[in-house]
Amino acid sequence: MSTGMKYYKDNPWLIGEDVFNIDWLGKVEAAMSLGNGYLGLRSVTEESYIGEQRDTFVSGTFNKVSENEVTELPNIPDLIGMEFRLNGKRLDTTKGLLTDYHRDLNMRTGELTRSFIWEYGGIKVQCNFKRFVSFSQKHLIGQLVEIKNLGQPVEVEFISGINGQVTNSGAQHFTEGDKVLTEGKYMQMMPYTTQSDIFLVLSTTHKIKKEEDIYHESKKRVEMGRRKIYNRYWINLDAGEEVEIEKISSIYTEIDKEIEGKTIAEVKNIALKELKKAEVTGYQKLFEKSAKDWEDNVWSVLPITIKSKNFKDQLAINFARYHLHAIAPAHDQRMNIAAKGLSGEGYKGHTFWDTEIFMLPYFTFTHPDIAKSLVTYRHLGLEGAHKKAEENGFEGAQFPWEAAWPDDGETTPVWGAADIVTGKQTKIWSGFIEQHITSDVAFGIKQYMDVTGDQKFAREKGFEVILDTAKFWASRLEWQEDKKRYEILEVIGPDEYKEHVDNNAYTNYTAYWNINLAIKLYEKLKENEQHIFWNLDKKLKLSQVYEQWIDKVDKIYLPKPTEKGVIPQDDSYLSKKVIDLTKYKQSPQVGTLFHDYNLEQVNEMQVTKQADVLLLLFLFEDLFSKEEKLVNWNYYEPKTVHDSSLSLSTHAILAADLDKLDLSYELFNKAMNIDMGENMLSSDDGIHAASLGGIWQMVVFGYGGVRCLDGKLRIEPHLPEAWSNLTFGIIWRGNPLIIEVNKKQVSVTNNGSSQISFEAFGSKYCVSVGTKKNINI
Repeated sequence: MSTGMKYYKDNPWLIGEDVFNIDWLGKVEAAMSLGNGYLGLRSVTEESYIGEQRDTFVSGTFNKVSENEVTELPNIPDLIGMEFRLNGKRLDTTKGLLTDYHRDLNMRTGELTRSFIWEYGGIKVQCNFKRFVSFSQKHLIGQLVEIKNLGQPVEVEFISGINGQVTNSGAQHFTEGDKVLTEGKYMQMMPYTTQSDIFLVLSTTHKIKKEEDIYHESKKRVEMGRRKIYNRYWINLDAGEEVEIEKISSIYTEIDKEIEGKTIAEVKNIALKELKKAEVTGYQKLFEKSAKDWEDNVWSVLPITIKSKNFKDQLAINFARYHLHAIAPAHDQRMNIAAKGLSGEGYKGHTFWDTEIFMLPYFTFTHPDIAKSLVTYRHLGLEGAHKKAEENGFEGAQFPWEAAWPDDGETTPVWGAADIVTGKQTKIWSGFIEQHITSDVAFGIKQYMDVTGDQKFAREKGFEVILDTAKFWASRLEWQEDKKRYEILEVIGPDEYKEHVDNNAYTNYTAYWNINLAIKLYEKLKENEQHIFWNLDKKLKLSQVYEQWIDKVDKIYLPKPTEKGVIPQDDSYLSKKVIDLTKYKQSPQVGTLFHDYNLEQVNEMQVTKQADVLLLLFLFEDLFSKEEKLVNWNYYEPKTVHDSSLSLSTHAILAADLDKLDLSYELFNKAMNIDMGENMLSSDDGIHAASLGGIWQMVVFGYGGVRCLDGKLRIEPHLPEAWSNLTFGIIWRGNPLIIEVNKKQVSVTNNGSSQISFEAFGSKYCVSVGTKKNINI
């Protein structure tokens, strides 16, 4: 008997479960969640259970429940829920006898299926459920339910509609909303968000088929309650008879670009017209169209094939890519990817540095159109970044640690969980002093421009962000007269277990890089593109700030290695107490350190939450020798508890670079098991989106050896022992490249329209259009 997630050795597109356990609801709801970037559904069951988190999210619909709370993505009225009563007994799989149970997500097609036989109180029925969020028609959701009577005659009472009695963990984000029933079967609800005043139009209808009766005239009654509208049906089934129920639903919001400026009445009519058309098309054809779009727009675009002794490796990359596309709002550049995607309430739907450092690279190298939307979001966020800088007494663009609507500014909550020692609420300092996000944004934009060669974006948006962020850093630097240098004091680096530190190496180095990049860009634009230069100069007062950059940049303190070669994570880290971390590093749960210590105590230990100095060595690898990387790996990895899902991928890639392939592969396995592994409590708040981006990076950057360094492509693969072959693709300057790696050779095929060049193992190679270059490893 399975004790958790189920995998199929012969099908790397399926992930499922064959035991229903209400203690594991959150894991399955998140890991098997559905989405299309516009909307996302946690994969709750149709019938409800205690402990479920019945969430539906639509990108960008942020709302506050009160002035003392931050904005969050609201849980919108539920369209999925259904209640079944058979001979008066509620369908509840925790009661009676449940056999032949299966629930599976087919990632290739985006369809969730569930089936079982249920016996209870003389009733015996076979139940099959299917569901998808359309990848081709972003507003649509399809459901199909089949109930076959395997025993005595049974009356099926079926209750389904729209339920607005949902909250974000108790917080209600919507007004009551008008409710309308049209032609006796088309139900619509039109609530508004309470603070942001965004209207939604939710629509649903049912089509019931019994045997060959396509439009079965079952007994029904419409009912309306508070925040609720639903139909109640009664269907009689003799032994061997079957009923099929199709439920087609749609969601529209006031902020959808295609309905901009339309009234709620107009949108209601648009939604109703689409719903009627979808009803005629039916579940199967709607699903087939959606599945085709998954194939055409995701799976056939630069497919990744791993030949491994472990079948889960291929499953992991499919799982990662599926979720990245299910949560990326490719339809609207005013939106970005949340830390939990659209799969849970964790982090309130906010965007972090997770996008630029962990998820954006996947899209930059494989789907540049989506990447362009994601980096455009940051340009649109300059207003909010200016707001934050001004509030903190700085100049330029200081990007928020947590971002929602682009111009909102900082949306990090001020207070978090209680301190286990004092019992008092802990202040969340990230929104105040975790400032490396600003150079992370610049890094992501620079990488996008280098990889894609998108000069139009660079001239219209990218250059401005790089210059504006450098302007912030110039104002953030603090002169230390006694040391004759600029320092960055009172910050949090990537290691969030070290608060209020001075001169975090990652922060200082990336600020230095950001300013240096701006200096080079300023000089290049002034000499070669004067029209763009003068526009930006007028907007940002560049001539004035350029003098500051020149004066300050070489006086920025960059922590240097000790005599033993260790780069200090910050001014005080190396002098802190060292403790035995064995039990915490070996724990299957993260955060167990805080079962014994509070954050204040951890702050005084040489304990690192996630890659910090090592992330610096990975992102800016050309600044450090292999020997320096090895010394710092040996020092920091044993002190890192990997309590952030962002940590493992960086360590796995570095380990591969350092020829520690066995350890790298061990870390890869730990990373891929965060969401799809046997720990059934790991994903209750939602999937770990950055970790999924990290899975792709481990495969392509780590084992495929791909890097973009100072605008140049490098390909130096090294496969783990378990892999015999890796085939993947990237797009470099508009040219699709297919890269195939085995233990002896790497081949690069150019399917683009222009010659490309790259470096590998110390040599430079060119690949003409339509040709393949083979290189011995």
